[in-house]
Amino acid sequence: MDRSLVNELPPPLPPEQILAVNPPRKDLHTTRSYAWNGWDFEVPPGVFLPGGTSRMIHQRILDGDIDVRGRRYAAMGVGLGVEAVAAGVRGAEEVYAADVHGPSVGTAARNFTRLLEGRTDTRLVPVVGDVFEGFPDGVRVDVVTFNPPAVSQAVSTDPDVVRNVCVGASITEKFFTQLGERSLLAPGGEVFLIVSNTADLRRIVAHAEDTGFRAEVHHRHDWGDGVLTYLFRLREDARG
Repeated sequence: MDRSLVNELPPPLPPEQILAVNPPRKDLHTTRSYAWNGWDFEVPPGVFLPGGTSRMIHQRILDGDIDVRGRRYAAMGVGLGVEAVAAGVRGAEEVYAADVHGPSVGTAARNFTRLLEGRTDTRLVPVVGDVFEGFPDGVRVDVVTFNPPAVSQAVSTDPDVVRNVCVGASITEKFFTQLGERSLLAPGGEVFLIVSNTADLRRIVAHAEDTGFRAEVHHRHDWGDGVLTYLFRLREDARG
């Protein structure tokens, strides 16, 4: 297989630099609020607040760059539900609001209903499970987004922080393996994966390609502190 993209990707940053740019939040176990695009979201304890990389996905859904209109969309690691709300505004047919953390899925569903009730025909489907394990049999989706907790260094011993930040490349390997084995992506479907060089980009993309997905760089962002974030667009080779 052609490894030209994999070979062009940078290696992970040094461990000390990864730790410096990922200080664990001290308010995770408190009740918070979050505002974006004029929407106010409720954030219970244990539910993570979106960061800059998540907002890159949210804005692209809202702008239509990640096209969900009339499509079945899986928001993986949905957290408090910003991308679900944005997809509802854009007219997605269905949104699968998926997370391994049950309270996050419940929060996303409540925020979706409170902000969009009577304003969208989008059907929200809450899904709790490890990556795709909670998806109903036979479901096929047209668009998937994932901002995985793929940081390659343990930045905390708090299991909630680990779950949201630093599981490592194993989380994306499970993601692409399940996506391919269960034939969850509809013909012509797209996966948008956002990861930075705080993770092992080469391992992540190489595994995706070995699993049958063709990757391209949809967007690259330089934060000016050594961190480079890549938004990859992937399709299955057999259906591209």
